Amino acid sequence: QARIVESGGGLVQPGESLTLSCLASGSIGTIYAMSWYRQAPGKQRELVAAMPHDNRTRYADSVKGRFTISRINAKNTAYLQMNQMKPEDTAVYYCNAQMTSPEAPRRIADYWGQGTQVTVSS
Repeated sequence: QARIVESGGGLVQPGESLTLSCLASGSIGTIYAMSWYRQAPGKQRELVAAMPHDNRTRYADSVKGRFTISRINAKNTAYLQMNQMKPEDTAVYYCNAQMTSPEAPRRIADYWGQGTQVTVSS
């Protein structure tokens, strides 16, 4: 069974940087897209950054110019480099992978990690 694990969350001060990592492991077929979402208390989960298989990135307006998503396909990993962080970036960050499995090679399914807390506060 496939597993998604995020790491790298923590507490930073406004203006500082943080990098999140996401690793897909286990029974994996083809990974078509890897994305980062976040959910702040009392708010809906929102897309932060996405990188499909063609590497055409997409960002939420609130993070453009500050966050960068990247992937190392050979290692089934994705990263989210977050710079110039703001208190409003505080949220639980989730990694999402859209991928197939060896058991179902024609079905693209969504896989989620457990989330990692990011807090921006002075």
